[in-house]
Amino acid sequence: MTESKSLSEQSGRRGLGGSARPENSPVESFQQRTGGSPGESPPMDLELFFRHPEKIGREVGFKDLTKLHGKWIKKMVFGTKDYTLQAHRGSYKSSCLAVAISIILVYYPERNIIFLRKTDSDVSEMLGMVSKILHSEFFCDLVKEMHGKELTVEGESMNHLSTNLWTSPMGAPQLLGLGIRASITGKHSYYVITDDICNKDDRESRAERERTKRQYDELQNIRNKGGRIINLGTPWHKDDVFSKMPNIERWDCYQTGLISKEQLERLRQSMAPSLFAANYELKHIASSEVIFETSPVFTDDTEKLRDGVAHVDAAYGGSDYTAFTCGKRDWTNDIIYLYGRIWHKPVDKVIDAIIDESSRLMCWPVKCEDNGDKGFLRKEFFRRGVYASSYSEHMNKFMKICTYLKKWWPNIIFLEGTDPEYIDQILDYTENAEHDDAPDSAACVCRILEHGYH
Repeated sequence: MTESKSLSEQSGRRGLGGSARPENSPVESFQQRTGGSPGESPPMDLELFFRHPEKIGREVGFKDLTKLHGKWIKKMVFGTKDYTLQAHRGSYKSSCLAVAISIILVYYPERNIIFLRKTDSDVSEMLGMVSKILHSEFFCDLVKEMHGKELTVEGESMNHLSTNLWTSPMGAPQLLGLGIRASITGKHSYYVITDDICNKDDRESRAERERTKRQYDELQNIRNKGGRIINLGTPWHKDDVFSKMPNIERWDCYQTGLISKEQLERLRQSMAPSLFAANYELKHIASSEVIFETSPVFTDDTEKLRDGVAHVDAAYGGSDYTAFTCGKRDWTNDIIYLYGRIWHKPVDKVIDAIIDESSRLMCWPVKCEDNGDKGFLRKEFFRRGVYASSYSEHMNKFMKICTYLKKWWPNIIFLEGTDPEYIDQILDYTENAEHDDAPDSAACVCRILEHGYH
């Protein structure tokens, strides 16, 4: 092989730079496992493979890999404990992972891998990278030196592949890719590898962070005895899934030296400070876009809501939620008590629950906007014998939430039993939030109570 010869000529048969192999090196370990003599000096290709895997990466197309990347790859392939690599965006950590997975497939062909990313569609990109490495002439020649036979890729698809070295009788693929929310029931693997299962959604949504953490917990159940979990990614929030991951190695944009000062300054100027801190400095600072930065306070005293007012932010289909809020102002202590419910259903499906909650807390009338439904909801409440009133909304929603809910937030106490998702929508609210039904309803109640409703 031309490439192999040129590299061999550069470094000699004893190893790169003519250095001797250390005792119990991966080279000797592989020879012992495959029947070779530990005393033999292996071909230079194998020496390169095990001692400097970043050079393998460069030979198969990843031209920017450095000695630092070689260290990352070796920890993924030859480490014995769980391993978590946090590195800034643009640090080529996913390129390193593609090289590491390819090496594992041929160095430990008896061990399978389950690889997970945030969504199913994200998985195909990594499997495509691995497939290209396995099909490359350089890599195939290296594998021929190791196993004495040609490498072929079998059973390849968008989310799984196997090589002809894979001999498991179980029928499972050697490498299986899944989205983090996919069902893992009945699956088992020696290696469980996650890559970027935490992303911008986790930064913006507490509910998403909790979902990701629950899904990560489930991965412990599919690791084989003696197996490893390897995690790669960039942290997005102080309470994201990385708070559960062990043996974290962190490399920020200043430590790697991969981005010049000029490039860093351009990146810093192109995004919000909190986003640059999370993506490149691996720091967590309060987002300038987040409106509500403190956790809510709760009480279990339902009497605090008695004779208050109720409000419905109605959904009539699509992705919107129906949000319901009860509220009462304590004029003596200048406190607003709130209780919230939220349903991912149109209002006509939950109107009975709304009436039951208003009756339980004795909060009347039920206020509802009539801009969109021409008074339909108010008439439906009347038909059911419920005191309701409607109003026309003329205030910009973002301005309303900032003017009323933000103002009162330090003086709001929620009644226990408020839906967690209702609270999450408020805490995750930004001007560009996907869902804003709960903060909108809460802001409307604060506005009503501020203007004198007793």
